[in-house]
Parts: sequence; C-alpha cells; structure tokens
Amino acid sequence: MSFADLEAALGLDEVWIASLFYGQATASAEEAEKLASLLSLDPAITAAIKEFPTKGSLEPVIPTDPLIYRFYEIMQVYGMPLKDVIQEKFGDGIMSAIDFTLDVDKVEDPKGDRVKITMCGKFLPYKKW
Repeated sequence: MSFADLEAALGLDEVWIASLFYGQATASAEEAEKLASLLSLDPAITAAIKEFPTKGSLEPVIPTDPLIYRFYEIMQVYGMPLKDVIQEKFGDGIMSAIDFTLDVDKVEDPKGDRVKITMCGKFLPYKKW
C-alpha cells in the first residue's frame, strides 16, 4: 500500500503520513486504529504512533542518505538567499514548521521527470518587547 493509497483511505496528506512512520508526527487514537486495520500493525506500533515524538532526531547532523543530503546541500547553497528574500518580503521572522504543509508532485518532462516540492508555512514575525 502506497502513501497515496493511505492518503485516500485516511483523508490525511501522504507526506504527513510518511512523517508518522518516521516518528515525526502523532496519530490520534482514531487515526492509529485506522492505520492498524489497513496495515495489520502490531499493537506496540499502534501505541507508539500515538505518542508525542522527539522531532528532528533522525540522522546525524550531516545526512548520509543521498536524497536527504540533496536537501542539506540545497540549504547550504540557497539557505541564506531564501532567508534574505523571505525577510525582504515579510520582515524579520521565520516560516512556521507547525502551521505548515508540504506537498510533493511529479512533473513530467521530456528531458526527465522532475520533483516539485511546495512548502507553505505561516510567517511568524519576531516579537519586540
């Protein structure tokens, strides 16, 4: 069963569902039971996906998986430019990773299919006090 299949069955985004399997999200009791039924999950796994995770603790500081490393490399090259452009458009602040969606799409191209990633996060200005 693919993440897209799970998205259709659960009504939750495929990227969010994948993050659940890596211990980076928390399922409600209802979501956990639906997943357990769909995937014949062990009761221990069903219980674990309902626990609050320690987020961002998957890999060493510099990732070794080639696909994940590309994102690290992209941030090394474009991180500061992105920061400057975001702050130029919005002011001094950050993009939320809590009030956030992440979508992955396949874009067919005769020169080779492309990966389209869309991040949409609420802008959070730094507070002055």
